Parts: sequence; structure tokens; C-alpha cells
Amino acid sequence: MAHVKSSGSVNQHSQGKRHGKRLGIKKFAGEKIAVGQIIVRQKGAKYKAGKGVALGHDWTVFAMIDGVVSFSKKFGKTVVNVVKS
Repeated sequence: MAHVKSSGSVNQHSQGKRHGKRLGIKKFAGEKIAVGQIIVRQKGAKYKAGKGVALGHDWTVFAMIDGVVSFSKKFGKTVVNVVKS
């Protein structure tokens, strides 16, 4: 038999549910956008950066020019573009 009492178990669900990360598409196709505005918040590069947009260090796709958002497919990947209106 053990000579030391075991410690009690920790209830992992006592903290409740965590808040969501607010990921997803923020501006949809056809919407006007200004420089620096966020188009997509994502984990991993699900949406690739096309013309007029850049990819942040946390995979955020944001506008580099003023214009209109458009989505297209290239080699089976979804590409985000901003075209001048």
C-alpha cells in the first residue's frame, strides 16, 4: 500500500468555455475597402494574398490600396484581391 495520500483531481471544466477568436472574413466580395483595413482573420494561410493585399505575420489578410474586394481561385487556392474601383 502507498504511504502517501494521493492529491485530489483537478476539475478542468471549472473555468467555463473560452471566448472565440473572432476569426473569419471581415469584408466580403464587392465591398469597398480602405488601406490597412482587415479583409480576413485566419489561422494558417487558407486565403492567399493576391494583388493589392498583404499577409500579416499572424496570417491576417489586409488591404494595401483603396478599392473593392474580390475573391478568385488560382491552382485550387482561394486568392483575395483588391482592385481599384
